[in-house]
Amino acid sequence: MGKILTLNKMLRNREISAEELAKAYISAIEKDNAKLGAYVNITEETALSSAKAVDRLLAGGERISPLAGIPMTLKDNISTKGIETTCCSKILSGYVPLYDATAWEKLSALGAVLLGKTNMDEFAMGSSCESSCFFPAKNPHDLECTPGGSSGGGAAAVSGNLAVYALGSDTGGSVRQPASLCGIVGLKPTYGAVSRYGLIAYASSLDQIGVLASSAEDASLVFDAIAGSDKMDSTTNPSYCANTFSELNKDIKGRKIGVPKEFLKGVSKDVEKAFFQAVKTFESLGARVEFFDMPALKFCLPVYYILACAEASSNLGRYDGIRYGHKAELYESVHEMVCKTRSEGFGDEVKRRILLGTYVLSKGYRDSYYKKAQNLRSAIISEFDEAFSRFDVILTPTSPTTAWKLGKTSTDPVENYQADICTTAVNIAGLPGVSIPCGFDKSGLPVGMQIIGNRFEEGKILCFANRFEEITNFKKEVKLGVKL
Repeated sequence: MGKILTLNKMLRNREISAEELAKAYISAIEKDNAKLGAYVNITEETALSSAKAVDRLLAGGERISPLAGIPMTLKDNISTKGIETTCCSKILSGYVPLYDATAWEKLSALGAVLLGKTNMDEFAMGSSCESSCFFPAKNPHDLECTPGGSSGGGAAAVSGNLAVYALGSDTGGSVRQPASLCGIVGLKPTYGAVSRYGLIAYASSLDQIGVLASSAEDASLVFDAIAGSDKMDSTTNPSYCANTFSELNKDIKGRKIGVPKEFLKGVSKDVEKAFFQAVKTFESLGARVEFFDMPALKFCLPVYYILACAEASSNLGRYDGIRYGHKAELYESVHEMVCKTRSEGFGDEVKRRILLGTYVLSKGYRDSYYKKAQNLRSAIISEFDEAFSRFDVILTPTSPTTAWKLGKTSTDPVENYQADICTTAVNIAGLPGVSIPCGFDKSGLPVGMQIIGNRFEEGKILCFANRFEEITNFKKEVKLGVKL
């Protein structure tokens, strides 16, 4: 039984109250967040108010949702009415949304207890959680290492026992990669399975709200709660109704797993060793594994960075200091005010991606870069479609390495981009993917593997993840947070 159902049972049996549970997590955050850097905003008043409401329902003998009273957190790019939401960027300092994101609105209606907003790379642009305008988040398994990014704060909070689960966003691996580095589960849903309304955009054709949790079961419960159509987001599937929890214990005997050889190039020896051991574990469960070629995958990284930066260039054009957020103090014209505001408000990595995106969309280069990237995107999608005509799921490493020392990516931005090499294909093709722990490196840092499914087959990939978890134990306790 995962953490969510364990705590739900304790709440229903009155072994603990929701208020006591919330206070335990708030105390742990006050004690350990200075070391971990997971939270940038603690919402104690909101958390206790929600917890007391759940306790009143229980006192009245009413049934509660499995997520009611469960302490959780949101990435700081998910809009929360009346609560500052900054994307960890100076340019959005002081911005307080007038509405809730749909995903948070759904969880709030079920009685979720919001502990606060978690740290992230600025505007979700990064793989190490070091470009935050506040401070870097740290890996609970080694405080000198990165938790990954861009949803590094949420991954650190869940791994460090400062939240039961977290919502993050995944544009090129920003849920799965930090989950891998922190030794937890990270689910990136199908594009259109979860509403993006209220998620502050980075790259609109790639962004997706995802779940960070300690088990496949917990990720399933949260995903089922937030998935579904939304009239505020026309890209959601109007007929999709998630019920992944009912699929968790299905047999995978005889199921076919494909392993693309391209994803195994360039991974570290520790990651490779853990991954191949995981392949053997699936074979012991009766699954059939086949290695195969997907030639178009070699284009994923350049395609991703061209498309994502192009969309970011457009999406971030709205931050001009006129309506909200940071505004330059000294200027002589509107043009100078906008230039100074954006120069002061955006960090180096965001500026780098805006410039790259503007370049590939500019006259004379659009066909050479942006149009070609879109054509290659179609080729990548076609290869995945062909692969899923042969395989139930696709198995890959999540990250080519385990967590690296903080400060490393600031000296080599290109190496930072290489961290996304195993994850970007899923976003390009709009597929669901889940990262789960599958081992440790020589220094004891977690290794993750990724299970990719066809569109709207979250139930299938979570089933594979759950069956793997049932016969393995790659959970390593850290000396932080609440101990249940």
